[in-house]
Amino acid sequence: QVQLQESGPGLVKPSQTLSLTCTVSGGSIITNYAYWSWIRQPPGKGLEWMGAIRYIGSTYYSPSLESRTSIFRDTSKNHFTLQLSSVTPEDTAVYYCARDPGDYGLGSRYDYWGQGTQVTVSS
Repeated sequence: QVQLQESGPGLVKPSQTLSLTCTVSGGSIITNYAYWSWIRQPPGKGLEWMGAIRYIGSTYYSPSLESRTSIFRDTSKNHFTLQLSSVTPEDTAVYYCARDPGDYGLGSRYDYWGQGTQVTVSS
């Protein structure tokens, strides 16, 4: 059973860089065809896909966030990290990491999710 767990600060000041890590257990981030994704949900809004890193290390970003987003991984620790720069209060959201198995293309479905972590951007 694959499990994902997000970790990182719950409060970030405006203009700073938000950094969250997703630690994966029960499966390797470098096997299969999976895309390891970051998704967020601002209060009162729907889910927003932010980006993903594939099992081979290639990265994909939402066009609306690409200029501020970076996703990278540490295969020795079996985790991947999201960095979002120049945050504003509009980046306040619950942030999830999730596995897209990659069987129907990027973003088609997710089979494992982390529990989510609340990040608030405020001074």
